[in-house]
Amino acid sequence: MTSGRVRGGQNQYGFTVGILMLDTRFPRIPGDMGNAATFPFPVRYHRVRGAGPDLVVRRGAEGLLPAFVEGARALADEGVGAITTNCGFLVKYQRELAAAVRVPVFTSSLLLVPLVHRLLPPGRRVGIMTVNAATLGPEHLRGASIGSEIPIAVAGMEGEKEFTRVLLGDELELDVDAVREEHVRVARRLVSDYPDVGALVLECTNMPPYTADIQRATGLPVFDVVALVTLAHGALSSALGPRPA
Repeated sequence: MTSGRVRGGQNQYGFTVGILMLDTRFPRIPGDMGNAATFPFPVRYHRVRGAGPDLVVRRGAEGLLPAFVEGARALADEGVGAITTNCGFLVKYQRELAAAVRVPVFTSSLLLVPLVHRLLPPGRRVGIMTVNAATLGPEHLRGASIGSEIPIAVAGMEGEKEFTRVLLGDELELDVDAVREEHVRVARRLVSDYPDVGALVLECTNMPPYTADIQRATGLPVFDVVALVTLAHGALSSALGPRPA
C-alpha cells in the first residue's frame, strides 16, 4: 500500500529484473527464461539483435560485447534493479557487463557453482549440465569464479538429437517430450560416471522446464537460473518504487 509523498525519475516501475535476450525464434515453453509466464513477477526483456545462439555458444559471442553492454544500459535506464542474460555462456562477459551499469549483473547460473560447492559435504563435487560441453571453456569458468579448488563434472547435451539441434540451430519446432527424456538421460549418465556428485547446476537457461524431472531422476538438489532470478527478485522486491520522497 502506497501512502505519503513519493519521488519519481523513471519512466516505468515494477520490474526488478531485466533479461538480455539472444536473437532467437525457437519455442520457449513455461520454465524457459524467455517465457514471461515462468516468473510470478514481472520481468523486463531486451532483445540483442544479431546475437544468434550458434554465434554465442559455438563461436564465443565474438564481437557481441558492445551490443550486450548497450542492452544492459538500456535496461538499467528503464529502472530494473538487476540484469541477467538468457545464455549462461555470456558469463565470460560478467565483469565487463557488471562494470558497465549501476545495478547488479548476474550473467549465468554458473555463478551459483561456488556457493553450491560450499553447501556440499567434503569430498563432493558439483555436476554441471550444459548445452554444449565442448565449448564451455576456461573463460566461462573464470567468469563465474570457478577455480581449480572447486571440483566439478560437466555433461553436455550435444550428443542428444533434439535439444541442442533446435536451440543452436534456432529451429521453429521442439519435441518437448523428447527433450525431457534427453535431460533425464544425460543427468543419469553424469551421476553414474561421477558418483561423488552432490548437486547439479543447469548452465543453460532453456533447461529449467526439466529441473523437476532431473531432480526426480537423480534424487539430487538441482539449481537453475530461474532460482537465481527469483533470489534476485526477493532481494529487490521492496524497492520497486517509487521511493518515499
